[in-house]
Amino acid sequence: MNNETASKPAGLIARLFGGKPAPQPEITPVANRPWWKRLSLGLGRTASAIGGGITALFTTRKLDRDTVQGLEDLLIGADLGVDVASRIVARISKDRFDTHVTPEEVREALAAEVEAVLAPVAVPFTFDEAKKPFILLMVGVNGAGKTTTIGKLAAKFQAEGRSVLLAAGDTFRAAAIEQLQVWATRTGAAFLARPQGADAAGLAFEAIEKAHALGSDIVMIDTAGRLQNKQGLMDELAKVLRVIKKQDESAPHACLLVLDATVGQNALNQVEVFRAVAGVTGLIMTKLDGTARGGILVALATKFGLPVHFIGIGEGVEDLEPFAARDFARIIAGLDASGDAA
Repeated sequence: MNNETASKPAGLIARLFGGKPAPQPEITPVANRPWWKRLSLGLGRTASAIGGGITALFTTRKLDRDTVQGLEDLLIGADLGVDVASRIVARISKDRFDTHVTPEEVREALAAEVEAVLAPVAVPFTFDEAKKPFILLMVGVNGAGKTTTIGKLAAKFQAEGRSVLLAAGDTFRAAAIEQLQVWATRTGAAFLARPQGADAAGLAFEAIEKAHALGSDIVMIDTAGRLQNKQGLMDELAKVLRVIKKQDESAPHACLLVLDATVGQNALNQVEVFRAVAGVTGLIMTKLDGTARGGILVALATKFGLPVHFIGIGEGVEDLEPFAARDFARIIAGLDASGDAA
């Protein structure tokens, strides 16, 4: 494997952390549990908030103004958004108002409505095989899990038989460089880095040249976890994009925005800004296991219609999987993906 850190040993990078080893990403064996079972566990907080709330609202009660208002508040609290929640409640209460409905009926109706919203954006991530290397730019704010997500994707792509080059374009943080290097080592991906503080645009340029030289199928370029309200950092991202286009006018061939589900409605603002600057082509939602407001995916789908390629519900490499609208909709409504009440 060809690893570069300006030809300096990993021990030098370790010293950037005060002599302490950098946090090591975990690559755990794929769990025996089916993905939808792991997803059910990961979405437990959201499912408990929504499904449990429905049970509390509708047991022995009919669909009246109070229960309708309670259901709408419940969905808004799960971050589906006011407009989406109102529309779903209106559809559920049509022809059922002032009648007795069971919690199971409400959960089934909710799951159907959420699936209808999410199905158009549940788009598998694909490569244009004519583009070699396929240039994949990864963007997102600090703390979203972007670098870890890159490592998990690299593991998947390598397992599919594709050769990958990881470029440590987050030159702002030494920890990000070290973390990505560990992922490269563990996944067998090629790696390119430069010292902390190096020009990120220049590194992106070098990465594409190196990918051509190695015959890599994919080059994944990490970027600094920039806050979308810091104009200087966003200007730097725009510079990275300009430099990439000097190598290939059609590049980047995909730009994926990694979002942290725990930030709730702030995710909407992140998509808006990153889409304007970087031309985001798809989304990856992480940390769905850390929030009771997983409904933010519904709000994102409604407002932007961008493909949601992957979702993450844990730290293991197997905990990032393609987004399936039906499984997600049923689980957050308090049902399991096989069609039974959870």
